Formats: sequence, C-alpha cells, structure tokens
Amino acid sequence: MSTYVYGIAANAHPALPEGMGGVGDPPRPVRILREGELAAIVSDAPEGLRPKRRDLLAHQNVLSEAGAAACVLPMRFGSVAPDENSITGVLAERAEHYKERLRALEGRVEYNLKANHVEEAVLHQVMAQSPDIRGLAEANRQSGGGSYDDKIRLGELVAAAVKAREADDAAALRSALDSAAEDVSVGPESTGWLANVSYLVDRESAERFLAAVEQARKDMPHLEVRVNGPLPPYSFVEPGQAEPAGTVASGTDTTGAG
Repeated sequence: MSTYVYGIAANAHPALPEGMGGVGDPPRPVRILREGELAAIVSDAPEGLRPKRRDLLAHQNVLSEAGAAACVLPMRFGSVAPDENSITGVLAERAEHYKERLRALEGRVEYNLKANHVEEAVLHQVMAQSPDIRGLAEANRQSGGGSYDDKIRLGELVAAAVKAREADDAAALRSALDSAAEDVSVGPESTGWLANVSYLVDRESAERFLAAVEQARKDMPHLEVRVNGPLPPYSFVEPGQAEPAGTVASGTDTTGAG
C-alpha cells in the first residue's frame, strides 16, 4: 500500500498522541518511520485522495500536533510515496540536507501575507495624484459623460495608474515588513493580489512581526492586508529538494491561500 507523508522530523521527536488519525475516511492511523537520525510522520494513503476539507484539516492537525512537540519539515497536502522503504531510503540519502533544514527551522513558524487595493481608496489617490486623469474626468463630466473614445481613454489611464501603484505598494509593504522576519519567500502571482509573501518568524518574537503588520495597515489604509498564521514553515522547506523522491503531491496549498 502507498504511504502518505505528513512531514519529516528528527529521530528524537517525541511520539505522537496515541491513536492519532490522519487523512482518509475512516482516518488512517498516523505512525512514525525512523531512519538513522531522522523520522518521517506517515500513514497509509487512502485511495482516490482528494483535497476535501476534512482531509486538509486532518493533514494540518497532524502537523500542528507534531510541530508543537519539536520542529517538523511539513510536506504539502497529497504527498504520497510508493511504500515505506522508498521513504526511509530517501531519509538516508538526504540525511544531511534534512538535518540542516531542521536546525534552520527550529522554533520558527510561517505567516502568509496577502494584500490588495481597497478599490475606492486607491481610485481616490490616483485621481488626486494625476492631473491628466483629473482633467479628463472633469472634461467628461462637463460634457455629460464624454464620448465613447473619451470614456475608453479615461478607463485606460486609470487602469494603468492603478497597475503602477500595485508594484509600488507591494514594494512599500515589503520594505515595512521584511526586517521583522528572519526569511522571506515570495509566492506565485495570483489575480486580485498585489502581494503574496510568506515570512519566516521566530515563534517567540511573532508579536513583533504582527505589530509591524498592524503598523503597515495604519500607514497604508488603501490596502487590505490579510495574514494567515502561525503555520508550519511550508515555504521554507525547499520542496524541490526536501520532498522524498517518488512522492506525488496534489499541488494543494494548505497554507491558507485564499
């Protein structure tokens, strides 16, 4: 039977709660595979696994329980290996890499931040800062709305100005927050967000980072800033190197995107 992989930890990692269940219906019992100085947190992989809410929550619950006891390198939801031997083989093969990442991430958590414009507020700023846009808007108003071409031109000018502001505001947000974190990972661009950034933060100093976020919200009220965390440090495991060879990931992001 194929094996579902939740995360990788040190061999000395404390045992999980007795009878803990993971993904699947009924939940598959979670166990620990040990190899040298490392261990993998696994369960049997259910057939036809899909990113349903129950299984996403089960995946995160296992990582939360394991991460509360000691550092764990989290795998993305849907990481499945052909069998236990393939997992222990990779633990042995990549032992130094995993041990280095465990040392680097000990006591650290991830906060994912997404930001977009508050539409009315940013349009007000664009109008205030662009004489060309103000002039054309006023001319259209005085002529009863303006011609079709004038309306198109105004829309193009506004869209271009807002797009330029997205890049500037993303840079300003990064400038305000990067120094409050230990590491930064920029996520993929997605429609509707001008910033999608994950921050690695020392668990003990997380309040400092969250205070910086609150200050950024006050300083840039034309932005809507959403923060999800604390999370396992998904974005700092270096998945291309750290996921066991032969695993098949669903591609589902359990870091709270959205």
